Amino acid sequence: MSLSRVETEGAGAYRLLFLLRYTQMATFRRRDYVTLGRTFYINIAGAIISPARASRIQSLTRLAVALAILAAWTTPAMADQQQRPFSFQVPKNDSAAAEALASKLAALSPTVNRGEAKLVAECAYATVSKLRREYRMFGTPIFNNFLIYHGLRKRGYCYQWSEDLLVALDKLKLTSLELHWGEYDPRTWRENNCIVVTAKGQPFQRGIMLECWRHLGHLYYGAVVADYEHYVENSAYARFVLARSAAPNSSGANHPVAFQRSVVAKRKAGDH
Repeated sequence: MSLSRVETEGAGAYRLLFLLRYTQMATFRRRDYVTLGRTFYINIAGAIISPARASRIQSLTRLAVALAILAAWTTPAMADQQQRPFSFQVPKNDSAAAEALASKLAALSPTVNRGEAKLVAECAYATVSKLRREYRMFGTPIFNNFLIYHGLRKRGYCYQWSEDLLVALDKLKLTSLELHWGEYDPRTWRENNCIVVTAKGQPFQRGIMLECWRHLGHLYYGAVVADYEHYVENSAYARFVLARSAAPNSSGANHPVAFQRSVVAKRKAGDH
């Protein structure tokens, strides 16, 4: 029997059924009308759609569901890549240390985004490695200061390490972490600088310090309160550094710094 004949006979039979039921509708309540109409529609659809066509529709439905699930899985990852288009080459020898730093940063607070903590750690290690090559570090930190003081090196003072690292980290546009400028014994020959990372809204003393100068351009991190150098925050200088880096014609020239052969005070540009 052809499909058109089945459809014709099926439709005729259900029209007859509908007419018979229609004669009794006067005694039905409103909700009975709705129920009857829905039942009639389902019966007609079932008579018209062939088993083969129903199978195809079922297959297409399953495919659509699978595609929807796949889109739900991949959309967040793609959105995250679009929001944070950063990629850093961490030296192989520093990869384990970068992962450990990311864990320390993530542990600062439940509000810290794990991916953001990982991004900060990778940026810090990649940036310090790059600066170490650019600064051409040699000898000891003090000897390197000697070379800078006499014009044999362009950069490498403690505050310059921290300035360049702060600018690099600030470009990440962090939302769950904050960056702070740390100073130890400011305006003395013993002064040292670092960047302190805290969870958003946390005080400076709860943070993790990132220090580059003491180990000749190899990043050191740890709890700021546990370090033997007692750092204090200088938020004004952090703002100065970032404002200067954003200026159209910002200069990377050295600030006047007295070489630390004895107890001689030094000043950074922006200090008051």
